[in-house]
Amino acid sequence: MKIFTNKDIRNLFVAISCVLGGFVLLLQLFIWSFYGTVNLAMLSLSLLAVLCILGFCFLYFRKQNQIMEEAIFQINLYLSGNMDIRIDCDKEGSLYKLFHAVNTLATALNAHAVKEQKLKEFLKGTISDISHQLKTPLAALTIYNGLLQDETEDIAAVKEFAVKSEKEIERIEMLVQNLLKITKLDAGAIIIKKAPENIANMINDIYQHFEFRANEEQKIITLSGPDDTQLFCDRDWIIEAISNTVKNALDHTDTGGQITVEWKKLPAVTQITIKDNGRGIHPEDIHHIFKRFYRSRFSKDTQGIGLGLPLAKTIIEAHDGTITVDSALGKGSIFVLNFLNLTKM
Repeated sequence: MKIFTNKDIRNLFVAISCVLGGFVLLLQLFIWSFYGTVNLAMLSLSLLAVLCILGFCFLYFRKQNQIMEEAIFQINLYLSGNMDIRIDCDKEGSLYKLFHAVNTLATALNAHAVKEQKLKEFLKGTISDISHQLKTPLAALTIYNGLLQDETEDIAAVKEFAVKSEKEIERIEMLVQNLLKITKLDAGAIIIKKAPENIANMINDIYQHFEFRANEEQKIITLSGPDDTQLFCDRDWIIEAISNTVKNALDHTDTGGQITVEWKKLPAVTQITIKDNGRGIHPEDIHHIFKRFYRSRFSKDTQGIGLGLPLAKTIIEAHDGTITVDSALGKGSIFVLNFLNLTKM
C-alpha cells in the first residue's frame, strides 16, 4: 500500500500495533492471574477495539496520503506549465497552512514570470525600435559619405553634405540619449531627487534655451505666471519634460506662430500649460502622441524621432503628475501638466 511506503507512517503504525497488542496481552494476563482462565468475551472485545483503532488510524493515514498525493499532482501540473493551478487550502490545520504558503509562493513566482516576460518584450520592442530608427540616419550618412568622396573638388558641395551629415549625427545622438533616459526611468535606475523649486526660474532657463531658435524661426515665446510659485520636484528632470513639450510646440508651429507657457498654483495642484497656435493634432493621432516612436501619417516633421513627448510623460508621471492634451487642426494645441501640491515629508 502507498501509505506504507512512507517510513515514518509505517514505523508509527507498527508502534501503535505493538502497543495495542501489548495492552491486550497484559489485560489477559491480568485476568488469568485473578480468575485462572482466559475470558473469551473480554478477549474478543479487546481484539475488536484494537482492530477499530488500527482501522481508524489506517483510514486517517490514507486520507492524509490522498491529500498529499493530490497536492503533489497539482504541483507537478504547475511545474509542467499550468500557472493557474492552486492547491485547495480552505480548511484549517498545519498541512493547509503549508498549502497556503505554497500557493502564495506560486503567485509570487507567477508575478515574477509576468514581469520578466514584460521586460523581455520591452527590450525586444526597444531593440527593434532602435534598429528601425537608426536605419534612416545611417542610410543618409552612407549616402552623404559617398557623395563627399565623389565631390572632393567642389568645396560648396562638400560643405553642404558635411552639414547634412552633422544633422544626421545629431539626430542619432538625440535618439540614443533619449532612449537611455527613458529606459533608465522605466527600469527605476534613476532616483528622482525632489526639492522645492521656483517655477519662474525654471521656465526662464527653458526660454533662454529656445530663444535663439524662436528668433531665427520668427516665433514668439510668451511666459506668464507668478514669480514666487514653487514646485516640489527634481529640477533637471522637470526642465527636461517641459523643454520637450515646448520643443514639440516649436516643431509644429509655422513662422510667426506663438507659444505661451503659463503656470499657476490651484488649491489641489500646481498647473503648467504650454499652448501654441500651430498646425494642431489630427483627431486620429490625439490618443497616440505619447506612444514611443509614434509618427503620424499627417505630420510634416521628417526629423522627429517620436521620443520627446513619451519622455516628458514618463518624467511627469515619475513626479506623480499628469499630462493631457487638447488640440484642433489649424488652431493649435494645449498641453496641461498637473502636479499635486505635496510638501516634503
